[in-house]
Amino acid sequence: MATALTSCLDTIILPDDKTVDEDFWQSKSDVALMVNAAYAAMTAEDVVSKLIVWGGMRGDEYAFGDDALNNNAVSDMQEIMSASVQTNNSYASWASMYAVINRCNIVLERAQKMYAEGVDPNYTEGDYLVDRSQMLALRSLCYFYLVRAFRDVPYVDAAFMTSSQDRNLLQSSPDVVLQHCIADLEEAAKNALSPLSYGRNNWRRVGWITSEGIHSILADIYLWRASVKNSADDYQKCIDYCDLVIESKQKNHVTTPNETKGRPYPALAEGCSRIFSATYRLFSPSGNDEESIFELQSTGNAAVCKSFYKFKDNNSASGLLEASSIFQTSTSASNITKAVDAQVYPTNDVRYYTYLYKASSGAESFAIRKMTAEDDIQTAGSSIDQVNRPSGRAFSGYDQNYIVYRLADILLMKAEALVQQAVDTTGMSTDQRKVQDSINQVRYTAAYRLVTAVNSRSIWPSTSSDTLKQASLASMDRAGSKMELLVLEERLRELCFEGKRWFDLMRYNYRHMEKRPNYSTILGSQSEASIPANTKEMLDIMVRNRGGEGAGVKAKMRNEAYLYMPIPYNDIILNGGLKQNPAYASTTGN
Repeated sequence: MATALTSCLDTIILPDDKTVDEDFWQSKSDVALMVNAAYAAMTAEDVVSKLIVWGGMRGDEYAFGDDALNNNAVSDMQEIMSASVQTNNSYASWASMYAVINRCNIVLERAQKMYAEGVDPNYTEGDYLVDRSQMLALRSLCYFYLVRAFRDVPYVDAAFMTSSQDRNLLQSSPDVVLQHCIADLEEAAKNALSPLSYGRNNWRRVGWITSEGIHSILADIYLWRASVKNSADDYQKCIDYCDLVIESKQKNHVTTPNETKGRPYPALAEGCSRIFSATYRLFSPSGNDEESIFELQSTGNAAVCKSFYKFKDNNSASGLLEASSIFQTSTSASNITKAVDAQVYPTNDVRYYTYLYKASSGAESFAIRKMTAEDDIQTAGSSIDQVNRPSGRAFSGYDQNYIVYRLADILLMKAEALVQQAVDTTGMSTDQRKVQDSINQVRYTAAYRLVTAVNSRSIWPSTSSDTLKQASLASMDRAGSKMELLVLEERLRELCFEGKRWFDLMRYNYRHMEKRPNYSTILGSQSEASIPANTKEMLDIMVRNRGGEGAGVKAKMRNEAYLYMPIPYNDIILNGGLKQNPAYASTTGN
C-alpha cells in the first residue's frame, strides 16, 4: 500500500514484535498464535468503533447521547451526521483495518513457507489449508468494509515485514477489489471447517470464520454488487450462498423438547415466549448463540461500551450514541408496511422492549438496550415490564461480543435478493404481464415468508392486529416497491445498531439511481457531471430523524461521491498518486 501507508507503518500496520521474523515461525503453535493475533486485531477498539460508525452513522437510526454531547465527545461523528466530513476526521482513517489485513498477509506468507519447508512435521497440509482459509476470509471481510466505507482503496496481498519496504500501490476500483474478495472467498470455502468442527460449546464455532461465515460474506458481497450493477446473476449468487448458510443451520440444529416440529429456520425463536431469551442469548455477555455465524470475541469491548453504554468512564450517563426518535412505538397497525413516514415498531413488537430502554413521552432519543443489558426482559401477565438503563455493568472490562453475521441477517438478505429478482411488468402486453406477475408473486411470497420468519417471533401473543399480512401488500405497484420497503424496514427492526443500516440504505439508493455508477473507475478520476445523483427516496429515509436539519443534509448529499468517507488526509499528503474523493476536494488539507 505502499507509500500511501508509510505514515502509520511503524505504529499501526506492522506488528510491534518479533513475529515478522522468520525465526519465530518454527511450530504449529506459532501459526496458531498469529491466527489468533489477526482475529484479535479485528476486535481492537479502533476497528469495532469504525464498523459501528461506517455502518450506521449516516443513516436514520442514531442520535447523540446527551452526556457525550455536553462533553463535546462526538464532534467527528457530528461531521458525518451533518454530511460535513473533513479529511482529518478520525473515522476517515483506514490504518487499523489495514493492520488486520497485514496480519493476515503475514500468516499467509510465513505459514505457507513453513509448511512447504517442513519446519514442523506436526503442521500438516490440512492445518495449513484451514489457516489459509481463515486468513483469506478475514482479509476479504476487511476489504469489503473498506470498499463500502471509502469506495476506492489500495489492494495489497503481500505482507509488510519492515518499514523500509516500498509498496507503491495506489487505489483500485471497487470492481477490482470485490473480484479479488470473491476469488479469495471461493478458494477459502474449499478448505473451510464447518462450525461444529470446533464443538458446540467452543467459542471458535462463531469466533473464527467457518464455512457459514465465508458463505455469509459471499452472499453479502454479491447482494452489494448486484444492487450497484443491477445484476440478476449476482442476486442469484446471493440467494445460493444464503441457502448454503440456512442448510448448514438446519443440519447442525439440535431440537429441544419444547420446540415446534418442522420449524424451517431452526435458530430463530418463535413467538414472544422465546424472543426474550433469544435476544438475551444473542446480545448478553455470554454471546455465541446458535443463531450467530461470526462474532468478534471480546473480553473488554471498549468500542461497544463507549458507543452505546458509557462513553468515558463509570460516571458517564450515556454512550456516544442513542437510538433516534424513529424508534418510538407506533399506534397504527398499518405502519408495518410503511417506510419514510412511519415509526419503526408497531405497538406489540417485542423488539421495542428488548432493543431499547423505556423513554419518556415525546423523547427525541432512546437509550439502547441491545448489547448493553445483562438482564432479560421480564413479563407480568399480558404486559411487558420494560426496565430502564442498567447500572451494574462496569466501564472497565466491559465484556460484549460484536456480531458481524447471524441467521436473521441471512434470511433478510435472501428476501431482499428475491424481491429484486422480480421483473417490473409495466409496459408489457396483457399476456406477458399475466405470466410475469405469476412468476413475481412466487418470489414475493418466498420473500414475505422469510420476513415473517424473522418478524413473527417478536409479536406479543396477546394481540395480532399488527402482525404482517401479505394481503396488505396486494396493492404493490408493478415494480414491487412495497415489498422492497418491507424488507428494508424489517432489516431495521431486526438489525438496528449492528452496523447494517447505512449499507442497507446505500444498496437501496444504488438500485434506484437513474444512472448507474461507474464502479470500474476511480471516483477521483470522474468529472462531477458524470457522477450519478443520489435518489430522493433514499435521502428522505436517511434524514427522517434530523428534523429541520434534514433539508441541508439532503442538499449536501447530492451524488454518489458523498456516500463515502474521504481518503485519509495523511496518506494524500504522503502519496500524491492517491486520488481524493471529489466530494472532499475543498476540505481540510486539500
